[in-house]
Amino acid sequence: MYQTQQKFATTVAALTVVVALPSSTKAVYGSSVEEEKEDSTTTTTTTRNTSTRNTNSNTKIGVVTDKVYVDIAGLGIQSEIESSAEISKTQRIVFGLFGNDSPNSVNKIKQLFNSKVGLPAECKRLKKDFLIQREQLEANKVYRSCVEGVESNNNVNYLYSQIWRIIQNDRIDFGSVSGKFISREFPTWNENENKNDNENEDNNTGGNGESDGFANTAKKITEYTSQPTIHYLMAVRRGNDSGFGFTVFPTENLMNNQDFLDNYIVIGKVCESTDSIIQQINNVSVVSTSKKINYGGIVGGKNKKNAPDKSCRYGGPMYCNENKPLKKLTMFRTGIESMDAVLYL
Repeated sequence: MYQTQQKFATTVAALTVVVALPSSTKAVYGSSVEEEKEDSTTTTTTTRNTSTRNTNSNTKIGVVTDKVYVDIAGLGIQSEIESSAEISKTQRIVFGLFGNDSPNSVNKIKQLFNSKVGLPAECKRLKKDFLIQREQLEANKVYRSCVEGVESNNNVNYLYSQIWRIIQNDRIDFGSVSGKFISREFPTWNENENKNDNENEDNNTGGNGESDGFANTAKKITEYTSQPTIHYLMAVRRGNDSGFGFTVFPTENLMNNQDFLDNYIVIGKVCESTDSIIQQINNVSVVSTSKKINYGGIVGGKNKKNAPDKSCRYGGPMYCNENKPLKKLTMFRTGIESMDAVLYL
């Protein structure tokens, strides 16, 4: 009897082992299935992340799409005759344009740099309310000359325009046109493709659907300045009160320049190989009037600001002598630079 029970127990144990084997095997196979699911999920996630990275790389800001150049006359040794800028040694600055970031503004700048094409611009409306007849006759003459230029497709360009303001280590203003282009309507700098070019709206939208200042938000500026090859940014002032010109800003301390962050559209950079030319211009001496000095305060009087002169008050900053370079710095030659050209200075 005892032996029979013992055999029965042994048989049951064996059966238990046999029955347990499929369970164990199922657990092993189940683990493999779970691992395959995890691998599949990981692969899908990796593919999605790779796709996202590719999308991000396509929308990366600060990519140079075009290059333009300007030969500056006046930095070298110049004759005593002021009008001899053309025989002075010229030095070339090359700008890389961010056509993906600010396509409308970059398109205008390229036309201005191309002296054979130029930027179309209508004449300003003729003023007819001059009290002095001589002034009215002069205004009529300037207007007729402007109309003739428009009718002959003589579009605005930077040829022989000036560097008109230098604030050391802060900004350099290029492109003060004069002469035959002085009475042309200023362009409106914005990034809204749907608005008329002559409209000046505060809420313009850029090519990517954001505000036309999208490239000037703190985040975007950080992306520009974090690139080790960008030491100077090229920008235009939003709206139509800045004329045809553009401004070069050093990237150092740009985050503290609220006027830049609020009002400017980044359109490009100074190519690294020509940084030294910008530094030379930055060091040029400028007109510094006494309006910044409070002589009354020096001798113990009240502290107050001196009023600006009439040229600044009525003519605007482009007619103000403050910070005007003492050397005549002329944009003697401009053009479109080949993207793969070797730069010779």
